[in-house]
Amino acid sequence: MLKEWWNKEIFWLGEYTLTLSQLVTALVVFIATFIVSSFIRRALSSVASKRTHIHPAQIYVITRILHYIILATGILIAVSLLGVNVGKLTLVASALGIGIGLGLQGIVNNFVSGLILLLEKSVKVGDFIELNSGIAGEVLAIHMRATLVRTNDNVDILIPNSQLIGDSVTNWTHEDNIRRFRIPFGVAYGSDKNLVKQAVLEATHNVPHTLVSDVYKPNVFMTGFGDSSLDFVLAVWVNADQVKRPAGLFSDYLWAIDDAFRKYKIEIPFPQRDLHVRSSHVTYRLEDKRES
Repeated sequence: MLKEWWNKEIFWLGEYTLTLSQLVTALVVFIATFIVSSFIRRALSSVASKRTHIHPAQIYVITRILHYIILATGILIAVSLLGVNVGKLTLVASALGIGIGLGLQGIVNNFVSGLILLLEKSVKVGDFIELNSGIAGEVLAIHMRATLVRTNDNVDILIPNSQLIGDSVTNWTHEDNIRRFRIPFGVAYGSDKNLVKQAVLEATHNVPHTLVSDVYKPNVFMTGFGDSSLDFVLAVWVNADQVKRPAGLFSDYLWAIDDAFRKYKIEIPFPQRDLHVRSSHVTYRLEDKRES
């Protein structure tokens, strides 16, 4: 009875017949494909974590490509176990190509773009990127359709892979994690410029993120004459950990600069207007007020 149920025909179409044994075997192979892929990816990640010379992004690329290869192999084996001639799948591929041309070109475009990102390594897992739309965050994963980015507000955003390929993307940690930031500030007219520079550099050295060496050292530049201020900019090199938190970085340096200005009694500018009134007009208005 078990043998009869195992070989029972559950679907037939023309000359093709599908038995219960074929269906169950194909499902087992399909599930085993995901299990094997997950096991291999975890094993590679575990080995890579013990070797410091291997970058995590490289292991991620290898594991993703292996996942796609194992998945494609498992699908082909499962299809062949269903009794389908794999050699005749060219007809299905042709039909699929028509479908891609009609409505799936977006999905295929994102999939191919994801492969380009993995192989080209222009955007890697762990990079801090910024898009033209203003979205900025750390890359957590590159999936088949979209890339997962987590902002500093702990918001997860899925960005289509094709957008990362077609649009301009600022990668703050592509090669070297050390970056120079420019923090603008201003002081009131009449302030001692040398004292301003001294105070700002002193404040910069009090911020722990600052890199100070012969190659990386902070500097202060005067950039112009504003409506109510002398405009300056602080150019400072920071370590890799702070590159991924630009808002907090600006706050830390502006906070330190304000403390230094208070210490040296340097005035922070505010809008000012000079009003000139002729005395004859004032006398006329006062006399006119008395008569009324």
